[in-house]
Amino acid sequence: MTNEEILAQVRGYCLREGLLTPGTPLRLAAAVSGGADSMALLLILRQLQPEFGYELSACHVNHSLRGEKADRDEAFVRDACARLGVPLRVFHAAELADEVGLPPEHAGEDWARRLRYACFARLCKEGIDAVATAHTANDQAETLLLRLARGTGLHGAAGIRPKRGCYLRPLLELTRADTEAFCRAAGQPWMTDETNETDAYARNRVRRTALPALQSTNTAAVENLARFCEKAARADAYFYKKADALLSAAAQAAARAEHLPSGARTARADDQPVWRLEPLVAADELVLEAALHTLVAPERDAEEKYIRLLCGLVRCGSGAVQLTERVRFCAGNGLFWREEQPRAAAPETPEAQPFGPEKQAEYLWPGAGKVTAKVFPANFEEKIQVVHKKDLKNRADYARITTLYTSLVLRSRLPGDRFRPAGRGVSKELRKWMNEAGVPARLRDTLPLLADGSNVLWVCGAGFAEGLAPDAESKWLLQLETDVELWEEQCHEHAR
Repeated sequence: MTNEEILAQVRGYCLREGLLTPGTPLRLAAAVSGGADSMALLLILRQLQPEFGYELSACHVNHSLRGEKADRDEAFVRDACARLGVPLRVFHAAELADEVGLPPEHAGEDWARRLRYACFARLCKEGIDAVATAHTANDQAETLLLRLARGTGLHGAAGIRPKRGCYLRPLLELTRADTEAFCRAAGQPWMTDETNETDAYARNRVRRTALPALQSTNTAAVENLARFCEKAARADAYFYKKADALLSAAAQAAARAEHLPSGARTARADDQPVWRLEPLVAADELVLEAALHTLVAPERDAEEKYIRLLCGLVRCGSGAVQLTERVRFCAGNGLFWREEQPRAAAPETPEAQPFGPEKQAEYLWPGAGKVTAKVFPANFEEKIQVVHKKDLKNRADYARITTLYTSLVLRSRLPGDRFRPAGRGVSKELRKWMNEAGVPARLRDTLPLLADGSNVLWVCGAGFAEGLAPDAESKWLLQLETDVELWEEQCHEHAR
């Protein structure tokens, strides 16, 4: 196809799927990685902008996983956007650390995808109406094959949808060959991510092996797989209308039931849905599966195995399926219902306590039982004896602490706290240090620490700050420990 034909195809697709409407005010951001697909997306949206009238910008996510090569891609996108006159918003992984954490040691495509969509969500909070991504028919075909291999139903076989919430996919009818041809004809270079050339990821293996094998039997394999997804999406929408009617009828029938088993009574009292089993059992299998998919999808990835489990429960008429830690579906006495355990209350932030080990040696602390402080002379025997590694990091020069800091408090973290981790030689925001150290988010607000103002001197599980370790001149040592090193164990488990 020529570039004019590609533009016409994308224009028609956007109109047909309702992605873009001429004259409708829209602040649209194009997700641009620097690859051929995203550069074609940027060029196409730039050329269609006068016709549709949207306000176009771009965003780029530097995942911070590929070092200089990631920075090279960022610089490339910056130059391209400047040349095209398109405003650009660049995100770095550290900006979203509170939401997705810093990259784990072996960060993969799942973490990178979570980061990208967290960035896109941040854009929408900042005023962007929609984010256009550069998914193509190749991505559609790869997604279909991966889902079929994992096990999926009609909903999963529908693949990537043209529009989902604020996300638009204008290039789904184009192949990767189309986007590369468009860039070449426009004189637009693109960057190549070397990780796409490895077999480390399942999608790469499908892209490099499975799709070429299928294309060797039919050169239009990618287009045919993508077209199948479109048909599956239409069929899925049809069955979901039927599914909605089925669940509504089963709920109305249950509402007329006079005698409910105790579980169903409790569910109804908790405003949980209850359905009559008879209409569900009598339903067409595909309609029932679609109905059960709507119940599973809000709770977890609706893989085929969960749909089969719930189908078996409905057909059996008694028993339960634990869907998540908090949610399960039950059947009995002709009824089918949902049960949900209430969320555990958020841990209460412990109150700050003045710290004075000469007067008080034990401090009660939620989750740790107590924090014990011990001050003792640093005599010769103490210095040379074998000390457990855990105790070493929990010992400090007490005289040095009391000389440098005058108002010691045992408390949990506060905004603005800073910590100098031992052996690092740098002062860091405590929030950022916790991200880097892999401290689970659920523990951060209750982790005991010793501080003077915003200076954090000791963190449970990490020990004392840089510069406080005892040396040959130390005369008094301070040792801190908890009854149960709960936080240490969980933090170490998180890091493994």
